[in-house]
Amino acid sequence: MQKPKVGLLGLTLGFYEQLAPELSKSRERFVRERLMPALGEIADVQFDRAMFKREDIESAITRFEADRVDVLLIILLTYSPSLVAAPALKQTRLPIVIWNTQELYAVDESCSDKELAENHGVHGTHDLCNVLVRADVPFGYVTGHLKDPGTIPALNALLRAGFSVSRLRRARLGLIGYPFPGMGDFGCDLTHMAATLGCAWEALPLAEYHKRATEADPSETKRLTDAYRSRYEIGKRVTDSDLAATARSEIALRGLIRDYRLDGYSYQFLAFGEDDRSETLPFVAASRLLAEGIGFGGEGDLIAAAHSALLSWLHPPASFSEMFTIDFGGNAVLLSHMGEANVAMARTDRKPRLVARGTPIVPTRCTQLSLISVFQPGQATLTALTLTSGQRWRIIASLVTTEDFGPLAGLDVPHTKLRPSGDVREFLDAYARAGGPHHLAICFGDARRELAMTAQFLGAEYVEI
Repeated sequence: MQKPKVGLLGLTLGFYEQLAPELSKSRERFVRERLMPALGEIADVQFDRAMFKREDIESAITRFEADRVDVLLIILLTYSPSLVAAPALKQTRLPIVIWNTQELYAVDESCSDKELAENHGVHGTHDLCNVLVRADVPFGYVTGHLKDPGTIPALNALLRAGFSVSRLRRARLGLIGYPFPGMGDFGCDLTHMAATLGCAWEALPLAEYHKRATEADPSETKRLTDAYRSRYEIGKRVTDSDLAATARSEIALRGLIRDYRLDGYSYQFLAFGEDDRSETLPFVAASRLLAEGIGFGGEGDLIAAAHSALLSWLHPPASFSEMFTIDFGGNAVLLSHMGEANVAMARTDRKPRLVARGTPIVPTRCTQLSLISVFQPGQATLTALTLTSGQRWRIIASLVTTEDFGPLAGLDVPHTKLRPSGDVREFLDAYARAGGPHHLAICFGDARRELAMTAQFLGAEYVEI
């Protein structure tokens, strides 16, 4: 898990430079000797000095942006008037986290004027947050002392959310083919997507994909087929030529992702079927790339590609999926898709099977192979990103359990059974009422807090089911 890169802005009051000239130096020592070591466990932090001038704050934020930090962390080291920092905070695109903390842990009979002078940033955060709310600037806020066991975990969740939003704002997505005709739930104005989420996108020519597959290095093809045989249980109907075609497909897709510098992508399987150069479909490549944190969305769904990439930065590992079938008898749903699921999330007590699909989805020259990834049993978070009325983004999240179920011999697609926290009927009713799309993302563990904070930074709605 990559650590967020954080720019720490410590604010003080200019008036104190004349009244108590040693105060800012004392507060800087507190940051360097106490706060920085604790923050170093969860982030790579840049800190220069305490600041009280508007121009210094503006310059510091400009440097942070040039250094491509992910999150701006603000600490009120003493009281600091809001309008010193607010103009620069209104302009920056960096996610803002305010940590309301101080060096003093308890106020008792021994409390002195010196301790009050060194520990009175709380009302400065009130001043600043009021102005940010008025200015419609999103921010995360957490109150906690270093002695509180929940402080660093809470900060970690906020910083990871900010990190993921920054990555999303710099993300590049690719699309091979076109969105599936008639699928309206992932339809979007890509200009709006770029303006709000920040994602840029590239059209990936199918002809270039085929050229890369045709020209794949034979030694690289063999290296990949050897890796398939080593890591997966190869199905009886899978031939050497099937494995070679699948490897060439992966080489082509990886080359596009590398050269177009993509963080996520989607392809339309119909487009492959319409082109008689298509050897196979890149299901295996998609499953393996998800394991490396490359987002994916099926059937031309760039929103799902963005969200699965976001979740992989926020709470890895993560996968794309879809609720496919209801298990009324078992109070569960079966997740599945045509052939794409994060193979790194597969249960660890057996090798994933690499099988030949019984029925081709579209015509291709070779057999279509699929990795049967059945997710490791345990707690997980199911989530979706979607648009609501007024072009407003919404993140939906639910805590679920992936069950000890499968792989089933009769299924040649990835599949995982999951159980919601309550009745499956009520769960599906609530998901539909929230406008949940049919493409989703899933990660292990409980990511609801991070997803709620991510929504806050994006100015999106958050709905928990």
